[in-house]
Amino acid sequence: MVAIMSILLGLVGLINLGCFIMVLIKLFQDKGIVHGILGILCGLYTFVWGWMNAGRLNISQVMIGWSSMIVLSIVLQGIVSAMTSN
Repeated sequence: MVAIMSILLGLVGLINLGCFIMVLIKLFQDKGIVHGILGILCGLYTFVWGWMNAGRLNISQVMIGWSSMIVLSIVLQGIVSAMTSN
C-alpha cells in the first residue's frame, strides 16, 4: 500500500511541476526576465503571483489545480508517514 501511495505522490508532484511551469511561463511573458528568474528561485512567489493575476491572465483553472495538488500532496504525505511509522 505504501508503494501505491508513493507512486501517487510522484504523480501529484509531476502535476505540481507542470502547473508551476505553466504559471512561470506566464510570469516571464507578463513581467520579464527578472521576475521570471525570481519565480524560478522562489516557487512561493510564482504561486502567489499566479493567484494575484489568475483572472487577468485566464489561468484560474491552473491555479485551482495547482492549489488542489498541493493540498493533496500534504494529505498523502501525512498518510504515507502514518503508514510507515507503525
